[in-house]
Amino acid sequence: MDLHYDTSKLQMLFSPEQIRGRVRELGAEISAHYEKLLAEGEMVLVIGILNGAFVFMSDLIREMTVPLETDFIRLSSYEDHLSSSSKVVMLKNFEREVRHRHVLVVEDIADVGLTLNWLLKHLKTQEPASVKLAVAVDKSARREVKVDLDYVGFAIDDGFLVGYGLDAARRYREFPAIYTLG
Repeated sequence: MDLHYDTSKLQMLFSPEQIRGRVRELGAEISAHYEKLLAEGEMVLVIGILNGAFVFMSDLIREMTVPLETDFIRLSSYEDHLSSSSKVVMLKNFEREVRHRHVLVVEDIADVGLTLNWLLKHLKTQEPASVKLAVAVDKSARREVKVDLDYVGFAIDDGFLVGYGLDAARRYREFPAIYTLG
């Protein structure tokens, strides 16, 4: 852990070993689903939500055993980088064709649900063959908008999390574990 941060308020919630093990399980589960679904020559389109999902997504796709292609979308609902607003803004759209493709959306955390709900509506206008959601962490106690998650790394009730792609005002993403910031 980089000690130039004030780490006195961090408490480890999930270790790097726990994360690796869970991501390995998710990769196998997701691959088993798509092995049955993909026709010859098809690839899963894995779309990560920037910035937080890139760490989880890179680990996850290395554990998947089906043909895949990656893309990213950048959305924001955090005006001050710490608390959610009620408005989602698309800062970067995905670049790959979605129509008639099997899409796996990868996100770092599902909390309020606003961003994922917005993205699902946006994706449906593109007519994908299917859409599944994978999140590293589900923080369901904060859910304001119903979102059905297909693959969940870890479920917690509440707490402000950092590390493993999760940030606080754009800091702490590079930590290899997931911590509560208290």
